[in-house]
This record gives sequence, structure tokens and C-alpha cells, in this order.
Amino acid sequence: MVDSNRRKTGAPQGLLSLWVVLFVVWMAANSTLAIEVAILGAVITYALAYAFTKSSDGWQRIHWTPSGFYHFLAYTGTFLVELVKANVAMMKIVYSPRIDIKPGIVRVRTKLKSPIGRLALANTIALTPGSLVIDVKDEILYIHWLDVQSTDVEVASAAMAGPFEDHLEKVFG
Repeated sequence: MVDSNRRKTGAPQGLLSLWVVLFVVWMAANSTLAIEVAILGAVITYALAYAFTKSSDGWQRIHWTPSGFYHFLAYTGTFLVELVKANVAMMKIVYSPRIDIKPGIVRVRTKLKSPIGRLALANTIALTPGSLVIDVKDEILYIHWLDVQSTDVEVASAAMAGPFEDHLEKVFG
């Protein structure tokens, strides 16, 4: 009996795409094209990709298409813009003579169906200053927001997840 999670070569599905993504992140994080760094990164990221794809079937749902790749790039650009905006907002709070914030926990509803897509959204929100994902239950994310603009689920969802969801949905489903 052949395991449905394996290709003919015996490698777990999604291994190549995850390995490529991890390797690109490795090279970008190291900011060098030195062959030693590339070889070490290739080995480490392959081991990580193999471990992740072997232990979870969530990585099988990632299918790289030209449209998916475009949306991954668009998501990356959107994330960078939102990251800069969040950092500027944090600078205004930090350097303000009087701190006028309304911290709180808000509920955000996501339309993402895949666990990997929800994980990517939660990590994206957590990486932007001023917000921290506390819990994820089905389609609801509980987020600590440093300066709550609204406690309405729809308004908070549009503010926190809106810029990222369309792109992540095209990449992860």
C-alpha cells in the first residue's frame, strides 16, 4: 500500500516548495551569497522542510501556480507597507508627550479556511507592532491590540486582517 502523502520518489508532498521558501528566507536573513552559508542553509532548511512536511499534512495544500506566486509577492509587499505603517504609529505613541491609547482584546473573523493560511495570518498580525495574537479558534482570532479602534468584529477584522486575507487566500486556500 502506497502512502497517499508521498510522491513516487518517496518525498512528502510540499517538501520542495517549503524548502525553497525556507531557503530564500535563510539567504535573505544572512544577507550574503557566500557558498558556505548557502550550503549550510540548504542542509538546515531541507531538514526543517522535511520534518515539517513529514509531521503535518497542512503543507500538501500549497500549490505554487503563477497566480499563487504573484499573490505571495503581493502579500509580501502589503506586509512591508503595513509593517512600516505600524512602526510609524508605534513611534507616534512612544514619542508622544502624553500616551493616549486604549489597549484591549478584539475578536477578528477570518475567511481563510486552511490551517496554514490562518497560521500565516496570525504570524503576520503578530509581527506588526502594536498587536499580538493570543488565540485562534476556528475562524476567530483573539488579538491584543495596543490601541483599539473598534470592538466590532467586522471593523476589527477589516483593520487587522483585511489587507492580507485576499492574498493569503489565493496562496494557501
